[in-house]
Amino acid sequence: MSKNSNYFEQVFEVTRLIPHGRITYYGAIADYLSLGSARMVGWALNKCNWNTDDPVPAHRVVNRKGELSGRGHFPHPTMMQELLENEGVKVVDDKVQEFKKLLWIPAEELG
Repeated sequence: MSKNSNYFEQVFEVTRLIPHGRITYYGAIADYLSLGSARMVGWALNKCNWNTDDPVPAHRVVNRKGELSGRGHFPHPTMMQELLENEGVKVVDDKVQEFKKLLWIPAEELG
């Protein structure tokens, strides 16, 4: 993590490290960065740009219950679920199934 990057860039860097087919939650990113809160992570991800060479996979970040709470901030309301399902993540009623099995915690995975 670059010490010279701003908070949003740090959130984006961590989010880009979430493996394909895995998910994490806003608070786990906030805890890893030791800055801000889950709400601030959500705010940062709401500002990410989809039209870049290195897009931020914000669809892999859900709330602590596994719910797609950020789905309303995607270009269309079903996009978050569609992106997750394209990676093999099953979603039912806007909630990730097998949440604990798919959970990726930055503090545990990145040290």
